[in-house]
Parts: sequence; structure tokens; C-alpha cells
Amino acid sequence: TVLKTFKIGGVHPPENKLSAQGEIITLPLPEQVTIPLSQHIGAPAVPTVKKGDQVKVGQIIGQAAGFISANIHSSVSGTVMSLDPVIDASGYPRPAVTIKVEGDEWDENILKEPINKQPISAAGIVGMGGATFPTQVKLSPPPGSTAEVLIINGVECEPYLTADHRLMLEHGKELIMGIELIMKALGVKRTIVGIENNKRDAIEELGKLARLADGIEICPLKIQYPQGGEKQLIQATVNRAVPSGALPIAVGAVVQNVGTALAVYEAV
Repeated sequence: TVLKTFKIGGVHPPENKLSAQGEIITLPLPEQVTIPLSQHIGAPAVPTVKKGDQVKVGQIIGQAAGFISANIHSSVSGTVMSLDPVIDASGYPRPAVTIKVEGDEWDENILKEPINKQPISAAGIVGMGGATFPTQVKLSPPPGSTAEVLIINGVECEPYLTADHRLMLEHGKELIMGIELIMKALGVKRTIVGIENNKRDAIEELGKLARLADGIEICPLKIQYPQGGEKQLIQATVNRAVPSGALPIAVGAVVQNVGTALAVYEAV
């Protein structure tokens, strides 16, 4: 079988997937966490806590500031120590909430609240493939645009990275359910999951699960960097070229990372 790929350019660097056989593990709680209020493209979230406040797991500590923004939640329970800027991975100071960790106690109001009409927005879900674009925006095509196909990015073409690979192996059922939720939100009947052919175990695992679902197909792809880019992935899977300066919706496609689909499942 001839594997699909994009048409122009591309390289195949040494993969070095050193952690491909290492299972996902949960690390112990740290003594302190610093949670940036800007973990997404768009406006930083506005802090909803102050120094000395007690917070719990799942509690909103930053409220989305506009349409292209995202809520930020605490991942620990403890005491807010400061709201001072911190240097993030880009090297710039960003607003953040620093919390002294005192436990792993969940906000009891979370499970009492009925699921509202916008759980993805409320949960602050953003693109987990690296771009961190607020997911609720992608799931709201602009007037005059119609989504025809959902493309799930399980490519992970970058050297060393194996997080998506492990997720597909260990959380396939939840991933498929997340895809079904996104399909429902978009009103599409077809999904293509693109996975590079160096992850045969993930292709086989998701293939078994996809056969039990409606409208989800697994598409093995040639190993080629940067196939995980939206435009390259769209061309490889459905042979549509996104015009320069345009978004995927211009050709009827919406692209979401496998990590985002799992996050949607967990949120809903």
C-alpha cells in the first residue's frame, strides 16, 4: 500500500523516540506550583484569586478575557502565595499564580454542577498539539463556513516526542469518545485520524476501536516531517490545499490533536 503524505518538501530526521515504550506515569505532588495565566493563544486569563486564598483542584483561578482566551484552573489544592509574573518557556515574564501545595482535594462544586452547553469552553480546553488555540473557537466555524471533515492529528513527526503515541495506546477508548463529541459539536459525519507509519501499534489499536464507531477512519501516513502541520496534514489526508493566509475551514476541514480530543472527553 502506498502511504499518503503531503506533496512538496519534507525531511525524515533521525527519530530518537527513546520513550516510546515507557508508559505514562503520574508524578508525585510538588511542594509548589506556578500556573501561568497565559497557556493559550489570545488574551491572558484574568486572575480570580488573590494572595492568601485557599484553592482546590479544578477551581478556576483565571477567567477567560474575551472570545480568543481560555479559563485557567488550579491543578492542586493549597494556598495562593503570589500573583507575580514569572519567566515562561519563551523567556518572557508572564502573569502567573503561584500556589503552595497542601493536598489534592477537588473542588466539591464541580460534580454538583450540571454540564452546561459549553463544557469545552468552561474547562479551558486548548489545542494540545503545541499551538494552544482555544478549542471552542475552532468548534465555532465563522458564518458562511461549513465543516465537512474532522482531521485528528496523531502524526507526532517530531524527533524524540512520544506523548501522543503513548496516549493513543493507553487511552484509545476515551480518545474515540472525545472524537465523537467533537464530531457532534461540529455536525460532521466523517473523521480521519492521521498517524505516521512508525507507530504501527497505535494504528492497529485505534483501528480496532474505530471499526466500532461510525464515520471514523484511521489513515497511516508516510514518515515525513513536518507532516503534523495543519496544512500538510490536510493535504496528506484529504488532498485539499489550504490557500495562503487562510484557515483549514476554508477547505471544509477542522484539525484537532489527539491530546485535545482526550481533553474534550475528560471535560465533558
